[in-house]
Amino acid sequence: MSLITDLNLADHDALYERLIAAHEGLNEAESAAFNARLILILMNHIGDRRVLEEAFELAARAGRPDASPKTGQMRADS
Repeated sequence: MSLITDLNLADHDALYERLIAAHEGLNEAESAAFNARLILILMNHIGDRRVLEEAFELAARAGRPDASPKTGQMRADS
C-alpha cells in the first residue's frame, strides 16, 4: 500500500468544516492535544508503517516554502 496523495474524500469541504468545528472553544494547548489524539487514532487505523513514514515525509516537505502546495514535493526550480 502507498500513501494516497490525490483527493480521496467524498464531501471533503464538509469534513474540513467538521475538523475546524472540532477546535471551536479550545485553547491552543487543547487544540494541539485534540490534533495529537486524532492523529494517533488515524495512525492506528492506517496501521501500515510504510504509509505512515511516507506521510511523515510529505508533511515535513509540505511545510517548506519551496514545496508544491498539492503534494509537498520540491519544485524543479528549487
